[in-house]
Amino acid sequence: MAAKPSILDIDAQIEKLRERRKTLIVKSADRFARAATKSGLAEMEISDEEVDHIFEEIAARFRKAEKKGAARASSPPSGQPGGGTGATTEVPHDS
Repeated sequence: MAAKPSILDIDAQIEKLRERRKTLIVKSADRFARAATKSGLAEMEISDEEVDHIFEEIAARFRKAEKKGAARASSPPSGQPGGGTGATTEVPHDS
């Protein structure tokens, strides 16, 4: 039988998780800051409320795409191996 963790062990685990959470938040913030700078949004005069609304719209769009992707993943593939139905089109990502 395994020994029960002590309160000190649990507190240490909690502290490690808090640090990990903080690191993930900083990395995420850096990622979005780079995207905003690269796209030119960082230099625009956009209110915080409008930025919040824009990000809510983006998140909703990606959540909707995830739900569609999950529904497709559960259905049998049609056409080509991997579920594709035709030639893929390359979309340029230039600004």
